[in-house]
Amino acid sequence: MLPAPCYVISDAHLGAAPADTERDLLTFLERLPSDARSLVINGDLFDFWFEWGHAVPRAGVRVLGALARLTDAGIPVLWIAGNHDCWGGEILTKDLGLDYRFGPWRGEAGGWDAVFEHGDGLRVNEDAPYRRLRAVLRSPISIRLFRWLHPDLGTWIALKSSHTSRNMRPRDGGEGLRGVANQRLAASDAPGLLVFGHSHVATLERMHGRVFANPGAWLDGPRYLRVVPERVDLCRMTADGHVVEGTLARDG
Repeated sequence: MLPAPCYVISDAHLGAAPADTERDLLTFLERLPSDARSLVINGDLFDFWFEWGHAVPRAGVRVLGALARLTDAGIPVLWIAGNHDCWGGEILTKDLGLDYRFGPWRGEAGGWDAVFEHGDGLRVNEDAPYRRLRAVLRSPISIRLFRWLHPDLGTWIALKSSHTSRNMRPRDGGEGLRGVANQRLAASDAPGLLVFGHSHVATLERMHGRVFANPGAWLDGPRYLRVVPERVDLCRMTADGHVVEGTLARDG
């Protein structure tokens, strides 16, 4: 269970994002204990994350420290693996105390029956080539071979090859994932709240009496979701707090 208020962010792409993106995220994480009781990172916190035996990428190390402080303070942090940070392991789970999962995750979050999933590979036709590539990249053999590379070389290769999916919004403007959400939320056993990331398109919409949400990409601006039993808010962080850009009550 992820207690309310539950905050949700996605797609910061640290390591490739401008320095301001990381500074804003650190400010956000430092403010969280004053209100949040749980946090969900819905994929692609890093533009590349991999764990060697005794090394990890240098980018975002201060953010890792901030996440550890949250878990030390008793605030649970759920991290759903994205297409850029799907090679996590014991450093995230044992050293930092995070709940690192390969999605989808379903459970109670902020008082809602919720599903969190990053969203990569869900479009039936458009994502078929990527699903084939993903199967190779995530295979135990590929991971074992990549681990033999020096971390500097491995990180350089990964960052050089990741720019396409990082810099380009989907050509469909997020409609592909919206269609997936519409189909999922029409099912009789659908959750009350379905949250995707990946598309970089901020969304808060009612479908079939339920709620579909996407916080958008932190890379594009400090936006996040705040989930409480009564409603879901789409918010933007400001210098002195936040602005609510959209809200949906549990019962419309």
